[in-house]
Amino acid sequence: QVQLVESGGGLVQAGGSLRLSCATSGGRTFNTYYMAWYRQAPGKERLLVASITSAFKTEYDYYVQGRFTISRDNLNKKVFLQMNNLKPEDTAVYYCKAVIPGVPGLYSGVDYWGSGTQVTVSS
Repeated sequence: QVQLVESGGGLVQAGGSLRLSCATSGGRTFNTYYMAWYRQAPGKERLLVASITSAFKTEYDYYVQGRFTISRDNLNKKVFLQMNNLKPEDTAVYYCKAVIPGVPGLYSGVDYWGSGTQVTVSS
């Protein structure tokens, strides 16, 4: 029902910048969704990088705070992740996630994931 497509990944030198985009489609109330960016390096678990609520409240992983910025465009139903001062340890596949809220006593919320975009940072 809801589709997420990430873009903007690539290979960049340490200290460089990259902006990831997540385009959503198929939903009707994007402004109510909780949105987040996760990343996963080979052989490691998928970890939360940044999130933004329907009220535009943002949270960041300790290691990216001050370097990454998450934002959302409700009109165009997109989420962005601006990544500055990239480090080799940022290398991973980055995934966009949406959580469609449920209705207590009626139905539970539903998670949707994009297929990911590769970010590689060379030293």
